[in-house]
Amino acid sequence: MTAQPDGPDGPEDRLRRFATIWSRAVFPVTTTSSTRPEFEAELLPLARRLSEVLRARAFDAEAAKEVGAALVDAHCTDPEALSRTLDCVDAYLVLYCGEGGDQEDLRARSARMQHAMAAGFAQALRERTLAEQEAIAQAALKAQGVVAAALHASEARFRAVFEGAAIGIGIADLDGNILQVNEALTRMFGLTDQAMRRGNVREWTHPDDAPQTWRLYDELVRGEREHYHLEKAFYRPDGTVLWTNLTVSLLRDADGDPQYQLALMEDTTERRLLNLRLRYEATHDALTGLPNRSFFFERLEKALGAGEGQRFGLCYLDLDGFKTVNDSLGHAAGDRLLVEVADRLQGCATAPGEMVARLGGDEFVALTTGPDTAQEVDELAERIMNALLAPVSVDGRELTVRGSIGIVEGPAGERSAAEVLRSADITMYRAKSAGGNRYELADPEADARAITRHGLTTALPAALERGEFFIEYQPLVHLGDGSVRGAEALVRWLHPQHGVLGPDRFIPLAEHTGLIVPLGRWVLEQSVRQARAWRERYGDGADPLRINVNLSPCQLTHPGLVQDTVDILERAGVTPDALCLEVTESALIGADDDLLKPLRRLAEMGVDIALDDFGTGYSNLANLRRLPVSVLKLDRSFTQSMQQFPADPVDLRIVEGIVSLAHGLDLAVTVEGVETGAQAEQLRVLGCDTAQGWYYARPGPPDRLHELALVDTTG
Repeated sequence: MTAQPDGPDGPEDRLRRFATIWSRAVFPVTTTSSTRPEFEAELLPLARRLSEVLRARAFDAEAAKEVGAALVDAHCTDPEALSRTLDCVDAYLVLYCGEGGDQEDLRARSARMQHAMAAGFAQALRERTLAEQEAIAQAALKAQGVVAAALHASEARFRAVFEGAAIGIGIADLDGNILQVNEALTRMFGLTDQAMRRGNVREWTHPDDAPQTWRLYDELVRGEREHYHLEKAFYRPDGTVLWTNLTVSLLRDADGDPQYQLALMEDTTERRLLNLRLRYEATHDALTGLPNRSFFFERLEKALGAGEGQRFGLCYLDLDGFKTVNDSLGHAAGDRLLVEVADRLQGCATAPGEMVARLGGDEFVALTTGPDTAQEVDELAERIMNALLAPVSVDGRELTVRGSIGIVEGPAGERSAAEVLRSADITMYRAKSAGGNRYELADPEADARAITRHGLTTALPAALERGEFFIEYQPLVHLGDGSVRGAEALVRWLHPQHGVLGPDRFIPLAEHTGLIVPLGRWVLEQSVRQARAWRERYGDGADPLRINVNLSPCQLTHPGLVQDTVDILERAGVTPDALCLEVTESALIGADDDLLKPLRRLAEMGVDIALDDFGTGYSNLANLRRLPVSVLKLDRSFTQSMQQFPADPVDLRIVEGIVSLAHGLDLAVTVEGVETGAQAEQLRVLGCDTAQGWYYARPGPPDRLHELALVDTTG
């Protein structure tokens, strides 16, 4: 059964309990004339509004700010009222008004609400204070004669404003001797009226005074300015600091000569502390306490904007294998590991001009600045690597911590912060690719290659849509009679900026992004259409031309491989024996039956399967009989060893053995990389069936294959 909405545990009842707690906490520090129950009734709609903002789909900061402003309207003008309100919201709002929601998300939203409420409260209080200041200033101007002549008719009205104001007011002569203060000012300073009137304005100096503070004061008492406004700190008798918004005005006598100075002070200590706290939270990582990405970028931009002769050094650290810790031990253990790493890193950057920050996840940065950072940044990287040597104890386990660091060092003023961080990131991944647990120095050429790779990666999808890819064909020639038996389809990219790119430049990128599946499907479709065109022109004959298409490991595992192939062959009207799919040996090492199943289905249909780059892997030759292949393509490394005459007899025996084994398993043998007639003759003698390479033709358009195909195929 579900609880009734207004029952003892219903939402309305819990909302009223929250309002009760809130009113009890805040009522003692209000200036309202209402009773506490009446004050609670005023807070109830505000509590309901906070509950709605907490549970709304989209966060409404303005509504939370309005609640903060409403506190001022309810006579909660003491900063302590705001502090108690924020403590109450932090401790009880989610507890009483967040039932059924994601508690972590609700607490994050509650924190944002507290910030918005504080902003609304501060803005409303400031507007009210400024209104009071204006009223007091106007009254003070009218009361100039009253100060000098006690019998002025408006003294009673001025005295009421003077004593009842919520802000501190003080009057002093032109020598700085304090003549009068109101009760609010004595409370702010923690002094009696008599003690304050024994003092002098010039005694109120503070180390944090702005440079222009006393210059403005001197100009005012000399009659050169009418007023000034600034933020100023004062010492209290107990040693604590009072921060104020201070406005000082000059009061003139009936003849217009300077006579007194009037000071209006608004206590901003609590607001300043709150702003400092919010600033800290906005610029520091909540988990580790280190400066966060935002704060780090501020420091980095400042370092890069330093004057001539200044340099910077940056270490970009990423932990090796951190994901394994999260996946095996949980995120709580991963967080404790990050906290320990952060503590160690802080101990590495203690010199002037050095700092450590957490960018997010397991990525940290260390910055050093000064005139000679080339050596300092290397030493900083060494200290970081040494700090990570000792294992970290988490939940009774000793975890080994390793990291990869990318280092960027150089003069200030030449690069932006984003460019520096990108270079450091690229360099860090270069260190990780080299095995990790090391640091590397930034290399502009390596950066340029990485940026180019990224540009090619992002341009791949649009390139396929715009038709920037095309196919060249390299003939497969029979070693016995020299006839063309088919061709291998080799895809090229006609890039608008980089020109024609070979598959080695973009196929790995397409594999990484998954675009290899639609690209491979397009290559297969175009190649099969070309095979049909060849067969229509030359006829099927005894040995019809066949098209070889490379199949990537990603395509091999794609569930639509078989159906896509069948559909393409049927649409083109080509029989399966016109197609040979080439799969690299490395892709099939250790392949299980599930991986081989689509290849077996294609082979059963009549599609030839070729084992490409054979001889480069470590597969067991005995596994050949379980693979659904009909062709072995020997890697070009075998033909390279035959360029010199006489060829290495060991290599010849290896090739002869592979050919004998293949033929014994009823497999044809194709050789790649044939560049000379001597190589071709040697391979023919060894029993290889077909070959391809520059000796016959470089990859080119399909018409060039037609020219070779005119060779007599009868032998």
